[in-house]
Amino acid sequence: MVASDWNGLSMLDSALCPQASPTGVWTKLSWAITEALSQPGLYHPAVVIGILVSVAIWPWVWRRDRWKKPVMAMSLGLLVVYLAARSPILTGIGNQLLVGFIPADSGEKAEAIVVLGRGAQHNPMRAQVAERLWQAKRAPLIFASGRGDAPLIADLVSAQVPKAAVSGEPCSLTTNQNAEFTAALLMPQGVHTIVLVTDAPHMLRSLLTFKSFGFKVIPHISPLNPNTEQRNRRFLVFRESIGLVSYGLLGRYFSREAPPPSVIYVHPHSKPHA
Repeated sequence: MVASDWNGLSMLDSALCPQASPTGVWTKLSWAITEALSQPGLYHPAVVIGILVSVAIWPWVWRRDRWKKPVMAMSLGLLVVYLAARSPILTGIGNQLLVGFIPADSGEKAEAIVVLGRGAQHNPMRAQVAERLWQAKRAPLIFASGRGDAPLIADLVSAQVPKAAVSGEPCSLTTNQNAEFTAALLMPQGVHTIVLVTDAPHMLRSLLTFKSFGFKVIPHISPLNPNTEQRNRRFLVFRESIGLVSYGLLGRYFSREAPPPSVIYVHPHSKPHA
């Protein structure tokens, strides 16, 4: 990395980011499905069920025997996910699971404010939260994380905060990569205590994942965009509930070593932009 005004740390050039892993591809696909199911027209149960039934019977119509079982299983699985995500009772339980174990922000000072991206709709609010925390002198650095999100958050924050106090990584596609790449870049700079900024449904999984890489994490919840419709909130809670459990099954909450910065680079000898 090239030198900057904060201990030699600057925003990594996105051209150096590794290609999407299968996990990253699945993350993008799951978000695409969530957004599609959240559209007003498609969200109607009759439309969704009709589409899934059509997909399920396709192998029978076209006599593709080897596709019958997998396509039927996939269609039924998506139907169960869709109906569960629409249930206020199930999403209410999921929301309690996600937020009930998050400790309150202690107000303790940290070495960095780490902001996780959540897309164009929610990033401006996160940038405002990060600005307020920096103005309150909670930490000297704001570090944005997320492919496609980090540069936007950094630009928004830089309107109110000196650029020397803003950095980040634009490579991560998953919560695990958020934590892994942040640890790879910040741990060598002596950053061990962070204020973590993300929304309430995402916070518990993020907190546990960042802690697994050795960070002391102070959670600070950023609200979702107030224009987010209720059905979108339900799908988000359901998706994060699945993510919380799946990360546990994958062992991503156990203690791990922070990787070296080279874990992010595609071309280790290339130079990122300042």
